[in-house]
Amino acid sequence: MKNRKSWWLLVIVSFGVIIPFVAPYLLFDLDNSRIAETTASKPFILLFVHILFALFALITGFLQFIDQLRKNKPKIHRYIGRLYVVNVLVSGIFAFVLVYYMEDFSKSVSFLVLTILWLVTTFIGYYKGFKRDFNQHRLWMIRSFGITLVAVSGRLFVPVLLLTYYSLNGFTLPGGRDRMIEEVLNVNIWLGVVLNLVIMEWIILKKIAIGNDLNKTNTIKI
Repeated sequence: MKNRKSWWLLVIVSFGVIIPFVAPYLLFDLDNSRIAETTASKPFILLFVHILFALFALITGFLQFIDQLRKNKPKIHRYIGRLYVVNVLVSGIFAFVLVYYMEDFSKSVSFLVLTILWLVTTFIGYYKGFKRDFNQHRLWMIRSFGITLVAVSGRLFVPVLLLTYYSLNGFTLPGGRDRMIEEVLNVNIWLGVVLNLVIMEWIILKKIAIGNDLNKTNTIKI
């Protein structure tokens, strides 16, 4: 029951954070998006496709971790899993293109690293499933979905980072409000990647430990 409540809390928080962010893009509201006025409409279209498929990846990612669906409807689980992989692939490809439109070097590097990790973990997870190595498939899909959730955690950390920046500068804004926001947005992706990977690896180690305990119990019974 506790795990179920935590799961639904994660779902609610994730979509509560993501929906306000993606709304301007889904509504083609260029003025309220994060695209600079000096850029052409091309980056907006690229970002729109990237965000749309990333949103689909988030939705299908949550669905593929529903245990009842995985155990009772394996065909539907496999179909949703393939949709998740396609969504990550399309969103990741457009993310690579968007890197060339980013003016800030640190932000572009963090976005590039995030995209590579996303695609690699997803590919390995899919490959393990294709080879019917379902234990490794599940572990790598946990890693992949952890990267997907960086879109959520990275934004959740922004208020904390703003407060940290303000306190570390003696509760002053030496570069002004815009400078503070710019530096925070250059850090939040890195923080999201690191912390999400740490959390996902902790979950994986916990699952492995539980699996080993079950194997020992079965061995003793035999």
